[in-house]
Amino acid sequence: MNQPKRVLGTFTLAMITVAAIVSLRNLPLSAEFGLASIFYFVISALIFFIPIALVTAELAAGWPHSGGAYLWVGEAFGKKWGFYALWISWMGIIAWFPAILAFTAAMLAHLIAPLFPGLESSKSFYFVVMLVVFWGATFLNFLGIKISGWVSTLGVLSGTVIPGILIIVLGLWWVLTGHETHISFTWQALIPEFRLETMVLLSGVLLSLVGVEVAAYHIREAKEPQKEYPKALLTASLFILMIYILGTLAIAIVVPQKEISLLSGLIQAFSVFFQAFNLTWVIPLLALLALVGSLAGVNTWIVGPAKGLLITAQDGFLPPFLARINSKNVPVGMLLFQAIVGTALSFIFLWMDSHSAAYWVLTALSAQFAVIEYSFVFAAAVRLRYTQPDKKRAYRVPGGKFGIWLVAMVGILACLFGFGIVFVPPSQLETGNKAFYQTILSMSFLLLSVVPILFGVKRKF
Repeated sequence: MNQPKRVLGTFTLAMITVAAIVSLRNLPLSAEFGLASIFYFVISALIFFIPIALVTAELAAGWPHSGGAYLWVGEAFGKKWGFYALWISWMGIIAWFPAILAFTAAMLAHLIAPLFPGLESSKSFYFVVMLVVFWGATFLNFLGIKISGWVSTLGVLSGTVIPGILIIVLGLWWVLTGHETHISFTWQALIPEFRLETMVLLSGVLLSLVGVEVAAYHIREAKEPQKEYPKALLTASLFILMIYILGTLAIAIVVPQKEISLLSGLIQAFSVFFQAFNLTWVIPLLALLALVGSLAGVNTWIVGPAKGLLITAQDGFLPPFLARINSKNVPVGMLLFQAIVGTALSFIFLWMDSHSAAYWVLTALSAQFAVIEYSFVFAAAVRLRYTQPDKKRAYRVPGGKFGIWLVAMVGILACLFGFGIVFVPPSQLETGNKAFYQTILSMSFLLLSVVPILFGVKRKF
């Protein structure tokens, strides 16, 4: 097998990591913490992001082929558990779709608000837009990656880079020019209240740091992996924390905590900033940029994870109707199944009392699936150190077996905490009846988790 050229340096690896993770959609949720968001981001980086980065770098360096969690967990515990880990990952992405679709609907509502006022609070409008965009993106991807690829490319700059830089600059300007802020810049405000009802949004912060394994796949192209990757990880961590913290505070300083919308918080902040300049006409333009960015995000993730599951179909874990592909080599069966499940989850926006509450339920559900998948990955990394100790790895977690155990246990404990805490309704949001909230969350997770077990009955799962 040809060895890949080692051409990537520290900065390039760091930027790949940043691009894979940063999303402005996450800022309003972390803004609910105010200045204490700094504390939560740093803690999340230490107990979740860095352990994931270290472990997935080792796994990708030793088993660089396509398959991700399916390959790594399968090598450690058998293909049936690898299939389950990959399925859980897919369900997390499907649960994420209605959340990003709701953000898309919110941006569209702000864009056309001058013509159709009141759409920002219309459940029906959100639901219809979510379904039209989701099914439209699904059918677009039936035509193949070349047809849909330009949408993703267009959205990178418009949806993240431009508004991200702008809101950070405006936030710094607001503070430096002495404007009134809605958070207190004191040491007391930096330390959060350690109550479950206020800490529950930490799961959303953890979810905002998911995706580092994308960069880990490039570890074998690093010039000196054992030296370059830790440096790249530190650089990426600083970039990500800077972008998230400054962007979060830019929202928190101008929008009162009780008024922050998890869907429209970004536009709420921009509205305050540009009203100060008497440039309100810019607000719909920014909503358009964010809209294009969110459309690109949906389009990017529509087909990728579904294609990944084709590997499990080839190993016989999925029924024939899910493994069906068209002439463009697109897994149409899985895309249709994905769209049906995503549509069912979108009904949460009609059931919950507020958009923010529905958005949080879907975020919490997606976070639960993500931490379960990563728990499998952490366990696989430890087991493979024992079962395949001589396997060549371009990068290893430092510290030998003690190092891998320490990193994995910290990560697993963070995952278990993130999974369980979401069952506590956050005090920052009105989620309605506590039992109803917990029932929707638990039933959604159980129903989507049991499907692969049913598929795997024939293989004695």
